[in-house]
Amino acid sequence: MIGFVGQAPAGHSGHGKRVVSGRCRSIRKVSMEPVEKIGVSEVSGLNSIPEEIWERALGGSKFEKIKAAKDGSEMWKEIYTYAEKVRNGEITYEDIDSDDLNIRYKWAGLFHRPKATPGRFMSRLKVPNGILNSEQLRFFGEFIARYGDHGCGDITTRMNIQLRGIVVEDAGDLVDGLNAVGLTNIQSGMDNVRNLVGSPIAGIDPHEMFDTRQICKDIDNFITGDRKGNKEITNLPRKFNICVSGSRDDFAHTHINDIGLKPMKNEDGVMGFNVDIGGYFSSKRAAHSIPMDVWVHPDDVVAFCKAMLLVFRDNGERKDRQKSRMMWLVEAWGLEKFRSAVEKRMGKTLAREAKPGPEFDTPFPRRDVLGVHPQKQEGYSWVGCRVPVGRLFAKDFFEMADVADKYSDGEMRLTVEQGIIFPNVKNEELDTMLAEPLLQRFSPSAGNVTRGLVACTGSQFCPQGIVDTKGRAVRIAQLLEEELDIPELVRMHWTGCPNSCAQVQVADIGLMGAKARIPGVKGPVDGVDIYLGGKIGENTELGTLYKKGVPAEPEFLIPALKEIMIERFNCTEKKS
Repeated sequence: MIGFVGQAPAGHSGHGKRVVSGRCRSIRKVSMEPVEKIGVSEVSGLNSIPEEIWERALGGSKFEKIKAAKDGSEMWKEIYTYAEKVRNGEITYEDIDSDDLNIRYKWAGLFHRPKATPGRFMSRLKVPNGILNSEQLRFFGEFIARYGDHGCGDITTRMNIQLRGIVVEDAGDLVDGLNAVGLTNIQSGMDNVRNLVGSPIAGIDPHEMFDTRQICKDIDNFITGDRKGNKEITNLPRKFNICVSGSRDDFAHTHINDIGLKPMKNEDGVMGFNVDIGGYFSSKRAAHSIPMDVWVHPDDVVAFCKAMLLVFRDNGERKDRQKSRMMWLVEAWGLEKFRSAVEKRMGKTLAREAKPGPEFDTPFPRRDVLGVHPQKQEGYSWVGCRVPVGRLFAKDFFEMADVADKYSDGEMRLTVEQGIIFPNVKNEELDTMLAEPLLQRFSPSAGNVTRGLVACTGSQFCPQGIVDTKGRAVRIAQLLEEELDIPELVRMHWTGCPNSCAQVQVADIGLMGAKARIPGVKGPVDGVDIYLGGKIGENTELGTLYKKGVPAEPEFLIPALKEIMIERFNCTEKKS
């Protein structure tokens, strides 16, 4: 028997329901009586959704039942209790409730990796617009250094940081330490809103249409409750992605987000946002976003995002996880009904999409932010550096902090391509900066495959990973650059499984982990499915499957990739 009785959120009726054997039946009004007296479970995730959808939630997937039993937000407190008990020797990590350890801990930004690193966690942070300072970078380095070979970090495809090697007893210290430096890892996993992506060159871009920095912070502050947590949106049907683009380059990739805000002036010359919605990747589907046909004033953006999230929370699919992303709701309802529901939540009618001006008739090729580029501030440049496949160690964090302090006012930024940017570098200091040891490892002028190389965690840490990605991606890129003259950037993305965390469908060449066969070799071997044709910038397209089951070893994969690069990217064999 399940015994949930929840409190309705503000703005909804105060009727309680008792859940018996998975069924809901109404009971007397409870709003005037103490929670304890009527047996209401204060920890139930039903408290975070309207009571009219409790029955749907309880009849949903196993994850819906887990959330109903106890909301993931309870981990905001319980990670401290578990940490103390482990430190005191009362329990080990193996004694922690498995649903807490492997699922609900994600609401506190902690992901247990029982197969690859049992007893250790990855922590995914919230870094709105990918902007970090030297104090934060040093904190990352200091925290993972304690774990020796287990400790490392990654730059993600949402201009974010993931830290690895963390143990249960240190979880509270990590959360407190992040808050002390102005960051959080709250609500960063499972059915929550992911990191807010903006322009990596916001505020310094000569071609900028909108500075995304503050608006990303404002949306993030709503989502995370100013880093204290926001229980109003802790029980979404599924994960949710929001991004804000600042220029025609669309560095934020609005075409693959649930909400993509694209800058555009309305007919009165006011800069606001056209909105694309519904883009996402999963193991079963790659969905390109669609225009919502609305224009949103910057002052209304937070309210708009809130309305979108609440419409999704209350109406999204909760039974079939493969159909629970927001696009499925939009398609089930139709765009007009969905838009009307959002407007009703906001309490206002939204303007229709703004039309682009005549300047949009001229093509605007997407720029490469790596390298040295003049800022709109005279006398200053930004320096974009390639971090091979985004992998970082304690030493790297310390060195990045030192370089930031020395040359860029203590600031460093992340990109969705797993790169880093140092803004506001004085032109007269560029030569000295470019000679720094860090920039020899993380080069601003990497080769034309390496500079566009992206890779997910792969099988090294991720339980979904079919193949190793990061080490293999670096090696294959090196071999291609040794054997080919490559005249232009070739964006190559490696993802370890069909979930496509490395977004192979946006790449020029995407490599998705799979199993392959080699004649004469018994059983399957590590391989990749090859995707081609991803386009980014103004006229986006998702790549499609080109070839399945290519063995991942260089003797098989290099010839296949060379053929593609010679035929499609004007590459030529180097003369021996």
